[in-house]
Amino acid sequence: MAHLLVLSENPDKGLLPSLALLSHKVRHIPAEPAALINAPGADLILLDARKDLVVAKSLASVLKTTGLSCPLFLVISEGGLAAISAEWGADDFLLDSAGPAEIDARIRLALTKNNAKESEGKIQVAGVVIDDAAYSAKVNGKAMDLTFKEFELLKFLAQHPGRVFTRDQLLSEVWGYDYFGGTRTVDVHIRRLRSKLGDLDSLIGTVRHVGYRFNAPNDETIPVSQR
Repeated sequence: MAHLLVLSENPDKGLLPSLALLSHKVRHIPAEPAALINAPGADLILLDARKDLVVAKSLASVLKTTGLSCPLFLVISEGGLAAISAEWGADDFLLDSAGPAEIDARIRLALTKNNAKESEGKIQVAGVVIDDAAYSAKVNGKAMDLTFKEFELLKFLAQHPGRVFTRDQLLSEVWGYDYFGGTRTVDVHIRRLRSKLGDLDSLIGTVRHVGYRFNAPNDETIPVSQR
């Protein structure tokens, strides 16, 4: 079941009659830029493009330029097909006469594709999510305030669950061969990471007289893009 947001000049339930036969949760708001300011969250947006194609195209552009992260579908009549192009920035379209099976299939495929796209470059383990593209990490849903090197160290360890690294190896891999500081800096960064991991501090384990390793539960640390 998905949460759908319908943008229509007349926010009623007549846009896609077959949608009422499905179990998705649907919210309706006016197809106006002002209505988007306090728009509820959604897994997918349905934009009414049956009548005023110029206004609909303009609103689609606004949605994309403001960093829309969920799929955008256009709902059009058969006569409007000729006006649809890649310039709209939509992920797909639906005819207003589409049946429930088609609507459900297209929504399901779009959400699956979008989830895969969002997961690229991320590592998830226990309650930690590391986003390489955004240089950010979260623990139990809360953002971790990490320095650049703290992030790089956490990411490197998480990418190699269970493997033990000496301090010299971590210096070489994370700080680089041209770093002239001592291995003490590794201990300092590990201590800071554990503090910021809170209750999950045990994810970074110490191997006495050797170094450190990432203790993924049952080796479940997996780059999502490689699943």
